[in-house]
Amino acid sequence: MTPTTDTPTGSSLDVQDDNLTPSATASSLEDHDVEVHDLDHDHAGHDHEGHEHTHAPAPTLNPELTRSIEVEASAEDVSKAFQQVTKRYTKLARIPGFRAGKVPPSLIKSRFAKEVRQEVLESLVSERFRKALEEQKINPVSQPQISELLLADGAPLKFKATFEVLPEINIDGYDATKVERPNAALEEGEFDAELANVLDHHATVEPVDEDRPLTDGDWADIEFKGKIQDLAQVVGEKGLEDKDPSQQISGEDVLIEIGGRNTLQAFNEALRGAKVGQELAFEATYPAEFGDERLAGKTVSYDVTVKAIKKKTFPERDEEFAKQLGPYTDWNDFETKLRDRLANRKKEALEARARDIMLEELVAKYQFPVPETFVQAQIDARLERGLRALAQQGMTSEQMRGLDFERLRGAQREQAVNEVKVSLILDKVAERENITVTDEDLERELLMLSLQSREPVEVLRKRLSEDGSLDRIREQMRREKTGTVLFDKLAS
Repeated sequence: MTPTTDTPTGSSLDVQDDNLTPSATASSLEDHDVEVHDLDHDHAGHDHEGHEHTHAPAPTLNPELTRSIEVEASAEDVSKAFQQVTKRYTKLARIPGFRAGKVPPSLIKSRFAKEVRQEVLESLVSERFRKALEEQKINPVSQPQISELLLADGAPLKFKATFEVLPEINIDGYDATKVERPNAALEEGEFDAELANVLDHHATVEPVDEDRPLTDGDWADIEFKGKIQDLAQVVGEKGLEDKDPSQQISGEDVLIEIGGRNTLQAFNEALRGAKVGQELAFEATYPAEFGDERLAGKTVSYDVTVKAIKKKTFPERDEEFAKQLGPYTDWNDFETKLRDRLANRKKEALEARARDIMLEELVAKYQFPVPETFVQAQIDARLERGLRALAQQGMTSEQMRGLDFERLRGAQREQAVNEVKVSLILDKVAERENITVTDEDLERELLMLSLQSREPVEVLRKRLSEDGSLDRIREQMRREKTGTVLFDKLAS
């Protein structure tokens, strides 16, 4: 799957995945006010009484992609902005002893000095910054960091804005990349295994009444106790001692298939020929890759009692059973559609992996710096998905607060950088290949999201349009489409 990249402007969309895009940032700077924070914390016209000067450090930017511009506004424009904001406060302010709209401007300036200055600051900085970007034809991809700010009524406005821009990426030769198309043909053994799983899921297990020994195909209902023989030893007062000599396991009413493909050979050999009530003692050695870490690579001494012999009865492969499984006309129809589903699933999985390899090769082929803003946003997105998964697994908020987030962020960085690079490369390829997402494509995606979120599609569309997420979804769809088109073009 094509990786997604979150926008660094702070907006987010919780729809299945974080489908946010780097290019959304430039438009957000054009459409919205700049969040102004003076890094140098200029104090002109600033009331300091009771004010604590503690500010979060500015976000780190990639030096290779960092640009700065110096912006100015005339003293006349600054005074005009102060007058407009003061006039608005005069109309809205409610101060004892004065009628509404009759508060003197001098009192407004003294009583609301901090608020008036901040509004002037935000409106003027946003306006002048956008104008400077248009004049110099610069497209920032991060929020500007404002420094060297000078603002006072009657004096010129001056400030320096520092931000990141997109890298220059030359993708010449991208279409010469060689990609091997995987053999996605469904093997008969794969189909048989899946069909066996379906039948096993609907099978019934019934006791065998006759007095006879266990044979292959039977299921032994057993009770067991086992002692894990840990090979690790330590030197103690009495010489070599077991590191943990008391590791015990036990179980009741456990079903073991005699001769089954998932049954350890030691159990097959011990249980085959045994009768109900018989007690057995034997050892079983587990392979190193065994699923249970307690037993992987270990030898266990077992004491086992056979409690019952059972037979598993599978449903008849007929029309009645097929209709129980779903909208199938008969058993042949079920098998045909099962085979098609498995084939499509295998093809999608193998081609998705092949596309990932293709993208990895493109990332290795083209070297370019990436905006640190995008990298940090992508790390945030990866951590957020991880935390959601942990919450679904039962981890509490208190436990999450105990996680080492600095270490977790560091562990995510390399993958986040690669994901940002993939997104930027795909954007360039889409331009070269003239790949677009039609309104019909977007409508289908919105319909799917509507069904998943159980939100009416019109309500969903309005919400996504208002918060800017609709364009980000379209861009992510474009990347997905570009990856598919490129794979089909390059795969041989």
